[in-house]
Amino acid sequence: MELYMEIWEEKMKGNPVLADEIHQIVEMECYQALSKIKQILSDENMSDAECFRKIEAIVCALEDIGSNGGGRHDFG
Repeated sequence: MELYMEIWEEKMKGNPVLADEIHQIVEMECYQALSKIKQILSDENMSDAECFRKIEAIVCALEDIGSNGGGRHDFG
């Protein structure tokens, strides 16, 4: 439910919507994020460095919908 609320809060910024629309909006955001993750992971011929970059891309996909990678995202 935490991810749902993060997405909801992000989508509500400056965009008031009807309560019955928010479920559809969050569902579409989740679908789009999963689609991005599937595309990111579809390449089975990647090196460790490429894999790291793909994991970073997954974290960025979460950030794009108002979530984050938690405390372990700061890899620097």
